[in-house]
Amino acid sequence: MTENSKSREQAEIAFSKTQTEYLARSRTISEIDEVAADRDAKTARLRELRLEKEANAVPQLTKPKKATKR
Repeated sequence: MTENSKSREQAEIAFSKTQTEYLARSRTISEIDEVAADRDAKTARLRELRLEKEANAVPQLTKPKKATKR
């Protein structure tokens, strides 16, 4: 029975190690996903601001036509 108990203990240790690695990997992936989502949100917000700024700047880029004398 002692041998069976040792085998079981070794199996539980191996499983615990595997489970810990999996949970750590899942936690890391969740953090990476969160950072990526924050970055995407910031990029979208900055893009909207840039497009709004460019839309407001378009009339300023065109040169006014000079009146010609006839």
